[in-house]
Amino acid sequence: MEIIVYSATWCPDCREAKRFLDQHKLSYTDINIETTPGAADEVVKRTGKRAIPQFVIDGEWVQPYHPDQGFLYEEMARRLGVEP
Repeated sequence: MEIIVYSATWCPDCREAKRFLDQHKLSYTDINIETTPGAADEVVKRTGKRAIPQFVIDGEWVQPYHPDQGFLYEEMARRLGVEP
C-alpha cells in the first residue's frame, strides 16, 4: 500500500494523522505543502479546498479528519486495515 500525506508542520491535525500512521508502523511519504512547490495547489486541485492533512492511499485522495470531530481513527483504521 502506498500512502502519501500532504501536511504542514504548524498543523496539529497533520501531526495527529502522522502519529497514527507511525503508531501502526505504516510507511508513508510526507509532502509539506509549505516547502514543496505546487503541493498546496495540488491539494486544491484534487479536493476543491485548502484542507490538510490529506492522505493519498494507492492513488485515492482521502481526508482523514473532520473539522468538528478531529482525526477519524475508526474510519482510517478500517481503510488501512489496522486496529484503531
